[in-house]
Amino acid sequence: MHIETKTIGDTVVHVSGAGLPLVFVHGFTTTAQFWREQIEAFSSRYRVIRIDLPGHGVSPRPEGRSYTIAAFANDILAVYRALEIDEAILVGLSMGGTVVQTFTLSHPERVLALVLVGATPHGLGADVNVDNVLKAIDDLGVVQASQNVIERSFGRTAGRDLVEFARQEVAQTPAFVAREAIASLNASDSRANLHDIGVPTLVVVGTEDIITPPGESVVLAEGIPESRLEVIADAGHFPMLEQPRVFNHVLESFLKDCDSRFSRSSGTGLSRQIV
Repeated sequence: MHIETKTIGDTVVHVSGAGLPLVFVHGFTTTAQFWREQIEAFSSRYRVIRIDLPGHGVSPRPEGRSYTIAAFANDILAVYRALEIDEAILVGLSMGGTVVQTFTLSHPERVLALVLVGATPHGLGADVNVDNVLKAIDDLGVVQASQNVIERSFGRTAGRDLVEFARQEVAQTPAFVAREAIASLNASDSRANLHDIGVPTLVVVGTEDIITPPGESVVLAEGIPESRLEVIADAGHFPMLEQPRVFNHVLESFLKDCDSRFSRSSGTGLSRQIV
């Protein structure tokens, strides 16, 4: 499958397939490669756009810019403009879930539907609070600190090869990026605004997720008016990697429901159609 990689500002994007734009946003210190199991599954029907947020993965990491939730949301807007996207379905993992919530609340006209995976309305779970992360970076260095979080992120059935893949991916994020990103994530709070998210929303969480425990997903699903909660068994913080067949089925079902509500326009974007 052909994957086109391009740099937009400080953001590297990986694009495959054609059709309705399906934009995947990864989490704290992770990368676009955490969506690797979704590429083939969805590129036959959608324009799959996987983002390496600035400072993460293979994206640039200049020291003169911000690595905050708001800045990342602006980076997504720049991707929309560069790729001539009017509207898209956004899929956010963990910190990426916070980023896409922020984007949706700021630019509701640009979001057709929302998918929140291992996400919260406020910070992360108690196991990964800002003080713990910053202390670990100070004591162990950012690579070891990030890899320690990864070790706790997977469910019991995850193979060692999968954990090692994730350990290598998170090692790419430098300390100054991680520090600013985790502080901004800790400060983010959408609880009072969840009712303003007016698009169909799928909330997904693994039963063994201790990074963003299932209770956080319940808060999201209860707060967002048009939402659906799916809990995936035998998965931790990364159900799309740990149980890809189950995750892809859940996402595909949700997208089919969205397809019945939205139709293509004659232009480059999409138009909403009430059925």
